[in-house]
Amino acid sequence: MTLSLNRSNRLGILALALAYTGVTFGALTSPAPALAANDGPYYVAELAAPASESRTVAGGVAWFCEGTTCRAAKGNSSPLRICRGLQREFGEVVSFTAKGETLAEDKLARCNGE
Repeated sequence: MTLSLNRSNRLGILALALAYTGVTFGALTSPAPALAANDGPYYVAELAAPASESRTVAGGVAWFCEGTTCRAAKGNSSPLRICRGLQREFGEVVSFTAKGETLAEDKLARCNGE
């Protein structure tokens, strides 16, 4: 009794393994950008004065600003820390929302250094 496979069986198994690897890798990496693009901004901030730049990195996230409104994707820090970073870059933050939830007044005051 032999335990080895003939050449055509080995090539078939190799082809299936490569196809499976390609499909699973594609499924794991493809949805992330599509989901991020469809979700919209995670953070929305309203500034007291118009932003001096339309794009900047503050608080560890990339911000896109138009006038007094700035938007960003989710970062790794707490909303308060993200808010503080934005405040250091542009000045007073009038309102700050993270995932649709408005930052409480006391935390907004801390964000602005009060």
